[in-house]
Amino acid sequence: MRTMSPVPDLLPLLGSALILGLLGGGHCLGMCGGLMGALTLAIPPEQRSRRLRLLLAYNLGRILSYATAGLLLGLAGWALANSPVAFGMRVVAGLLLISMGLYLAGWWSGLTRIEALGRGLWRHIQPVATRLLPVSSLPRALLLGALWGWLPCGLVYSTLFWAASQGNAVDSAMLMLAFGVGTWPVLLATGLAADRVIRLLRQRSVRMTGGVLVMLFGLWTLPGPHQHWLMGH
Repeated sequence: MRTMSPVPDLLPLLGSALILGLLGGGHCLGMCGGLMGALTLAIPPEQRSRRLRLLLAYNLGRILSYATAGLLLGLAGWALANSPVAFGMRVVAGLLLISMGLYLAGWWSGLTRIEALGRGLWRHIQPVATRLLPVSSLPRALLLGALWGWLPCGLVYSTLFWAASQGNAVDSAMLMLAFGVGTWPVLLATGLAADRVIRLLRQRSVRMTGGVLVMLFGLWTLPGPHQHWLMGH
Protein backbone atom coordinates (compact mmCIF):
# COMPACT_ATOMS: atom_id res chain seq x y z
CA MET A 1 0.00 0.00 0.00
CA ARG A 2 1.36 3.43 -0.93
CA THR A 3 0.88 6.08 1.70
CA MET A 4 2.24 8.88 -0.43
CA SER A 5 3.25 9.31 -4.04
CA PRO A 6 6.36 11.24 -5.07
CA VAL A 7 5.42 13.64 -7.85
CA PRO A 8 7.94 12.19 -10.38
CA ASP A 9 6.37 8.73 -9.95
CA LEU A 10 2.88 10.14 -10.46
CA LEU A 11 3.67 12.21 -13.55
CA PRO A 12 3.54 9.30 -16.05
CA LEU A 13 0.17 8.23 -14.62
CA LEU A 14 -1.15 11.79 -14.84
CA GLY A 15 -0.04 11.91 -18.47
CA SER A 16 -1.80 8.61 -19.09
CA ALA A 17 -5.02 9.91 -17.51
CA LEU A 18 -4.81 13.06 -19.63
CA ILE A 19 -4.37 11.01 -22.80
CA LEU A 20 -7.30 8.77 -21.86
CA GLY A 21 -9.48 11.88 -21.66
CA LEU A 22 -8.27 13.08 -25.05
CA LEU A 23 -8.74 9.68 -26.71
CA GLY A 24 -12.23 9.39 -25.29
CA GLY A 25 -13.26 12.68 -26.86
CA GLY A 26 -15.45 10.98 -29.45
CA HIS A 27 -17.48 9.36 -26.69
CA CYS A 28 -17.84 12.72 -24.93
CA LEU A 29 -19.44 14.16 -28.07
CA GLY A 30 -22.27 11.67 -27.77
CA MET A 31 -22.71 11.97 -24.01
CA CYS A 32 -22.40 15.72 -23.44
CA GLY A 33 -22.33 17.28 -26.91
CA GLY A 34 -26.03 18.15 -26.86
CA LEU A 35 -25.73 19.81 -23.48
CA MET A 36 -22.87 21.98 -24.75
CA GLY A 37 -25.23 23.42 -27.33
CA ALA A 38 -28.05 23.89 -24.82
CA LEU A 39 -25.69 25.51 -22.35
CA THR A 40 -24.98 28.41 -24.68
CA LEU A 41 -28.23 28.46 -26.64
CA ALA A 42 -29.45 31.74 -25.12
CA ILE A 43 -26.14 33.54 -25.71
CA PRO A 44 -25.80 35.51 -28.96
CA PRO A 45 -22.92 34.30 -31.16
CA GLU A 46 -21.18 37.69 -30.93
CA GLN A 47 -20.81 37.27 -27.14
CA ARG A 48 -18.07 34.70 -27.62
CA SER A 49 -16.14 35.60 -24.46
CA ARG A 50 -19.21 35.12 -22.26
CA ARG A 51 -19.93 31.79 -23.91
CA LEU A 52 -16.37 30.67 -23.25
CA ARG A 53 -16.58 31.65 -19.56
CA LEU A 54 -19.77 29.63 -19.09
CA LEU A 55 -18.25 26.62 -20.84
CA LEU A 56 -15.14 26.82 -18.68
CA ALA A 57 -17.25 27.05 -15.50
CA TYR A 58 -19.38 24.09 -16.55
CA ASN A 59 -16.36 21.92 -17.35
CA LEU A 60 -14.63 22.92 -14.13
CA GLY A 61 -17.64 21.71 -12.16
CA ARG A 62 -17.69 18.50 -14.18
CA ILE A 63 -14.07 17.57 -13.58
CA LEU A 64 -14.34 18.45 -9.89
CA SER A 65 -17.10 15.83 -9.72
CA TYR A 66 -14.74 13.35 -11.38
CA ALA A 67 -12.07 14.17 -8.81
CA THR A 68 -14.57 13.72 -5.97
CA ALA A 69 -15.61 10.32 -7.34
CA GLY A 70 -11.93 9.42 -7.68
CA LEU A 71 -11.27 10.36 -4.07
CA LEU A 72 -14.25 8.35 -2.77
CA LEU A 73 -13.51 5.20 -4.77
CA GLY A 74 -9.80 5.74 -4.17
CA LEU A 75 -10.42 5.49 -0.42
CA ALA A 76 -11.88 2.04 -1.02
CA GLY A 77 -8.87 1.14 -3.16
CA TRP A 78 -6.53 2.39 -0.43
CA ALA A 79 -8.35 0.36 2.25
CA LEU A 80 -8.12 -2.78 0.12
CA ALA A 81 -4.59 -2.22 -1.19
CA ASN A 82 -3.08 -5.09 0.80
CA SER A 83 -5.90 -7.54 0.15
CA PRO A 84 -6.57 -9.93 -2.76
CA VAL A 85 -9.37 -7.56 -3.80
CA ALA A 86 -6.74 -5.07 -5.01
CA PHE A 87 -5.61 -7.57 -7.64
CA GLY A 88 -9.22 -8.01 -8.74
CA MET A 89 -9.69 -4.23 -9.01
CA ARG A 90 -6.66 -4.04 -11.28
CA VAL A 91 -8.02 -6.80 -13.50
CA VAL A 92 -11.46 -5.15 -13.68
CA ALA A 93 -9.84 -1.81 -14.53
CA GLY A 94 -7.84 -3.37 -17.38
CA LEU A 95 -10.86 -5.21 -18.78
CA LEU A 96 -13.00 -2.07 -18.62
CA LEU A 97 -10.36 -0.09 -20.51
CA ILE A 98 -10.14 -2.77 -23.18
CA SER A 99 -13.94 -2.72 -23.46
CA MET A 100 -13.87 1.06 -23.79
CA GLY A 101 -11.28 0.77 -26.56
CA LEU A 102 -13.51 -1.67 -28.42
CA TYR A 103 -16.42 0.74 -28.02
CA LEU A 104 -14.46 3.77 -29.22
CA ALA A 105 -13.27 1.84 -32.27
CA GLY A 106 -16.86 0.82 -33.05
CA TRP A 107 -16.18 -2.91 -32.67
CA TRP A 108 -18.26 -3.73 -29.57
CA SER A 109 -20.76 -1.72 -27.54
CA GLY A 110 -21.17 -4.02 -24.55
CA LEU A 111 -19.62 -1.44 -22.23
CA THR A 112 -22.78 0.67 -22.44
CA ARG A 113 -24.51 -1.91 -20.24
CA ILE A 114 -22.23 -0.93 -17.37
CA GLU A 115 -23.64 2.58 -17.52
CA ALA A 116 -26.86 1.14 -16.09
CA LEU A 117 -25.07 0.95 -12.72
CA GLY A 118 -25.35 4.71 -12.27
CA ARG A 119 -28.83 5.27 -13.66
CA GLY A 120 -30.53 4.95 -10.29
CA LEU A 121 -28.51 7.85 -8.88
CA TRP A 122 -28.85 9.84 -12.11
CA ARG A 123 -32.66 9.67 -11.96
CA HIS A 124 -32.49 11.78 -8.80
CA ILE A 125 -29.84 14.21 -10.10
CA GLN A 126 -31.13 14.86 -13.61
CA PRO A 127 -34.30 16.81 -12.64
CA VAL A 128 -32.21 19.17 -10.50
CA ALA A 129 -29.65 19.65 -13.27
CA THR A 130 -32.34 20.28 -15.89
CA ARG A 131 -33.85 23.10 -13.81
CA LEU A 132 -30.57 25.01 -14.14
CA LEU A 133 -31.11 25.42 -17.90
CA PRO A 134 -30.83 27.83 -19.59
CA VAL A 135 -27.62 28.83 -17.81
CA SER A 136 -27.39 32.56 -17.21
CA SER A 137 -24.52 32.89 -14.73
CA LEU A 138 -21.16 31.36 -13.87
CA PRO A 139 -22.37 29.83 -10.54
CA ARG A 140 -25.23 28.10 -12.35
CA ALA A 141 -22.83 26.77 -15.00
CA LEU A 142 -20.44 25.51 -12.29
CA LEU A 143 -23.28 23.77 -10.42
CA LEU A 144 -24.67 22.26 -13.62
CA GLY A 145 -21.25 20.83 -14.44
CA ALA A 146 -20.86 19.45 -10.92
CA LEU A 147 -24.20 17.66 -11.26
CA TRP A 148 -23.66 16.52 -14.85
CA GLY A 149 -20.36 14.95 -13.83
CA TRP A 150 -22.40 12.10 -12.28
CA LEU A 151 -24.01 11.19 -15.63
CA PRO A 152 -23.58 7.41 -16.15
CA CYS A 153 -20.65 7.04 -18.53
CA GLY A 154 -18.66 3.94 -19.40
CA LEU A 155 -15.57 5.99 -20.19
CA VAL A 156 -15.64 7.64 -16.76
CA TYR A 157 -16.32 4.34 -14.99
CA SER A 158 -13.41 2.65 -16.78
CA THR A 159 -10.99 5.40 -15.87
CA LEU A 160 -12.36 5.58 -12.32
CA PHE A 161 -11.67 1.91 -11.64
CA TRP A 162 -8.18 2.31 -13.10
CA ALA A 163 -7.50 5.36 -10.90
CA ALA A 164 -8.84 3.64 -7.78
CA SER A 165 -6.71 0.56 -8.43
CA GLN A 166 -3.58 2.65 -7.74
CA GLY A 167 -4.19 2.13 -4.00
CA ASN A 168 -4.00 5.81 -3.02
CA ALA A 169 -7.04 8.08 -2.59
CA VAL A 170 -5.19 11.32 -3.37
CA ASP A 171 -3.59 9.78 -6.46
CA SER A 172 -6.98 8.55 -7.59
CA ALA A 173 -8.50 12.03 -7.25
CA MET A 174 -5.60 13.64 -9.14
CA LEU A 175 -5.79 11.08 -11.93
CA MET A 176 -9.50 11.71 -12.39
CA LEU A 177 -8.82 15.44 -12.40
CA ALA A 178 -6.22 14.95 -15.15
CA PHE A 179 -8.63 12.74 -17.08
CA GLY A 180 -11.31 15.44 -16.87
CA VAL A 181 -8.86 18.07 -18.15
CA GLY A 182 -8.13 15.76 -21.09
CA THR A 183 -11.80 15.85 -22.11
CA TRP A 184 -11.89 19.68 -22.16
CA PRO A 185 -10.70 20.32 -25.75
CA VAL A 186 -13.49 18.26 -27.30
CA LEU A 187 -16.31 19.69 -25.20
CA LEU A 188 -15.05 23.25 -25.51
CA ALA A 189 -14.85 22.82 -29.28
CA THR A 190 -18.42 21.50 -29.28
CA GLY A 191 -19.71 24.40 -27.21
CA LEU A 192 -17.92 26.93 -29.39
CA ALA A 193 -19.18 25.26 -32.58
CA ALA A 194 -15.68 24.41 -33.78
CA ASP A 195 -16.98 22.22 -36.60
CA ARG A 196 -13.54 21.37 -37.98
CA VAL A 197 -12.46 19.77 -34.68
CA ILE A 198 -15.77 17.93 -34.32
CA ARG A 199 -15.57 16.51 -37.86
CA LEU A 200 -12.01 15.34 -37.22
CA LEU A 201 -12.96 13.49 -34.04
CA ARG A 202 -15.89 11.81 -35.74
CA GLN A 203 -13.72 10.31 -38.48
CA ARG A 204 -13.66 6.54 -38.26
CA SER A 205 -9.87 6.35 -38.57
CA VAL A 206 -9.43 8.70 -35.60
CA ARG A 207 -11.93 6.75 -33.49
CA MET A 208 -10.27 3.43 -34.37
CA THR A 209 -6.81 4.77 -33.55
CA GLY A 210 -8.03 6.09 -30.20
CA GLY A 211 -9.77 2.80 -29.48
CA VAL A 212 -6.67 0.72 -30.20
CA LEU A 213 -4.53 2.95 -27.98
CA VAL A 214 -7.01 2.65 -25.11
CA MET A 215 -7.04 -1.15 -25.55
CA LEU A 216 -3.26 -1.23 -25.38
CA PHE A 217 -3.39 0.82 -22.21
CA GLY A 218 -5.92 -1.66 -20.80
CA LEU A 219 -3.58 -4.55 -21.60
CA TRP A 220 -0.76 -2.72 -19.85
CA THR A 221 -3.01 -2.18 -16.82
CA LEU A 222 -3.72 -5.91 -16.41
CA PRO A 223 -1.35 -7.47 -13.84
CA GLY A 224 1.22 -9.84 -15.28
CA PRO A 225 4.84 -10.30 -16.41
CA HIS A 226 4.16 -8.26 -19.55
CA GLN A 227 4.27 -5.10 -17.42
CA HIS A 228 7.93 -5.67 -16.52
CA TRP A 229 8.76 -6.18 -20.19
CA LEU A 230 6.96 -2.95 -21.16
CA MET A 231 8.63 -0.99 -18.38
CA GLY A 232 12.00 -2.26 -19.56
CA HIS A 233 11.31 -0.99 -23.08
